[in-house]
Amino acid sequence: MPSRKFADGEVVRGRWPGSSLYYEVEILSHDSRSQLYTVKYKDGTELELKESDIKPLTSFRQRKSGSTSSSPSRRRGNPSRSRSRSRSPGRRSPSRRSPGRRSPGRSPGRPPKSSHQPASASHHADIKEIRKEVLEVKLTPLVLKPFGNSISRYNGEPEHTERNDMPHKTPREKFHLPQESTYISTQYSLRPRGEENKLKEIEFQEEKVVTKGPTSLRTLEAPAAQRKDLEFGGVPGVFLIMLGLPAFLFLLLLMCQQKEPSLLNFPPPLPALNELWETRVFGVYLLWFFVQALFYLLPIGRVVEGTPLADGRRLKYRLNGFYAFLLTSAVVGAALSCGADLHYVYRHFFQFALAALVFSVALSVYLYVRARRAPPGQLSPASSGNVIYDFFIGRELNPRIGTFDLKYFCELRPGLMGWVVVNLAMLLAEMKFQKRAAPSLAMVLVNSFQFLYVVDALWNEEAVLTTMDITHDGFGFMLAFGDLVWVPFIYSLQAFYLVRHPHEVSWPMASLIIALKLCGYAIFRCANAQKNAFRKNPTDPRLAHLKTIHTSTGKNLLVSGWWGFVRHPNYLGDLIMALAWSLPCGFNHVLPYFYVIYFTLLLVHREARDERQCRKKYGVAWDRYCQRVPYRILPCVY
Repeated sequence: MPSRKFADGEVVRGRWPGSSLYYEVEILSHDSRSQLYTVKYKDGTELELKESDIKPLTSFRQRKSGSTSSSPSRRRGNPSRSRSRSRSPGRRSPSRRSPGRRSPGRSPGRPPKSSHQPASASHHADIKEIRKEVLEVKLTPLVLKPFGNSISRYNGEPEHTERNDMPHKTPREKFHLPQESTYISTQYSLRPRGEENKLKEIEFQEEKVVTKGPTSLRTLEAPAAQRKDLEFGGVPGVFLIMLGLPAFLFLLLLMCQQKEPSLLNFPPPLPALNELWETRVFGVYLLWFFVQALFYLLPIGRVVEGTPLADGRRLKYRLNGFYAFLLTSAVVGAALSCGADLHYVYRHFFQFALAALVFSVALSVYLYVRARRAPPGQLSPASSGNVIYDFFIGRELNPRIGTFDLKYFCELRPGLMGWVVVNLAMLLAEMKFQKRAAPSLAMVLVNSFQFLYVVDALWNEEAVLTTMDITHDGFGFMLAFGDLVWVPFIYSLQAFYLVRHPHEVSWPMASLIIALKLCGYAIFRCANAQKNAFRKNPTDPRLAHLKTIHTSTGKNLLVSGWWGFVRHPNYLGDLIMALAWSLPCGFNHVLPYFYVIYFTLLLVHREARDERQCRKKYGVAWDRYCQRVPYRILPCVY
């Protein structure tokens, strides 16, 4: 094994990547496999450097510059200075290249001397040289603000959510728009404060020169920075999804009501529209929605901050979902004790599904219309400027009415709690339809498993703030339909199926299903708990045994524990639990297993989205992580 040259804690000089500038750094650690040193700059930035990019301090102290000129353009022999490798067209001023600028009295063969240049030209050259040097030492590239219907990047990402979701820009892109008003500044500087103040004065003077250039030149590369690949098959894909999902929802419900459901037979026709729509049912749904909104506004529970937005702000969220669930349970229990007929939900299940669908579409229209007036900094990173795509994916990232966050509210409240109420209604309907004195063991297992899942989500409500739904996707039809329609009416499909298709489960089989459920839940909860604890406090002594990979963002990636097992252990636990929910329904039909099939496709697609964003954010560090943890969800398979 090759020996290392520098020890941990040693102060040396490290070369900044992409330049020949060396800065004082401290050695943090050394990777014997990759032979890379993890170093820390004075401003706290951590990077990985090769041994050849690190020099002892003594090698710099012995060098003395022989030039006494303060102009950077005259320090040709200074080895610690580097020149920019790329030349933007905007940096080649025509006045500097035009032959017409040559003095008539000067011989063509006579080389020009800097001493004969006017003072303003010499000063302008000094500005350019300092500007070239400054472009080499910015730790994080400047980010262009959006134009028109384009999007603004925020600092966040899905399952590995931290900050800095913006891909790096080249110096070419940075130079065309040097105005401070056109940047979102997230940079760090390695220069002394005095030199930074000098730089601001230089940039102010240079701004007057550059902004006089053609507008087309300054905005030429901005649209290119905003181009992106649309997900879900682009505009045609999302259009078909918006048409197909509601139809597929009613198809599944109709098949579950058949005595002998078969994929080869046509389902029975839908009821007439006047029978399918009931104003009273729609009123009951609105009452449910606004009661949950009232519980959301109660001043109980902790207030926490979400992930940083593009402008550095952190929105505040009140965590009272579990208290709202307790209040909802008390209200439902009181209603049942007073003689309320919860079987009404089963008898009007199609009407409730249609009411939720109409409400979600109306909410999506409202969200899109209000988002047209939203400032660019509040737009979702997933939005594109296309009407159909943005209506589906959501144009505004965090739509709020005062302090009422619409997306956060819908994520856990009406649909998730409604799922539990629907399951309870199916349990009572089974007893009445099959004339049972007590619910079947299969129905009890399904209700218990899914009840535990909902309670866990509400108890760990804060974890949802770092998910892709909150930090990346806007609030549009995709989340509105998913939260308000798909969750309560599709996730309860097993219970709805058991009402007309009873299945007796033996206690030995029930014990195996319970063990499978607990295994999946343990993986799901432990993996999420480990991830959330590491995000809150990476230096927690209880996490000292975990191995990590340093990244250029200053963050670390877990490569041991649950996150060294597969890249998404929480997805693995989710899939195991989904299978446990379906097994009590038996194997007579594939309908109860639709959720497992759908959820597998959903998580594989979401994992691919995570993969793209993490590779964009972490670069080479993510590739190293993938080498250390080769399997995505299922060990030795995928």
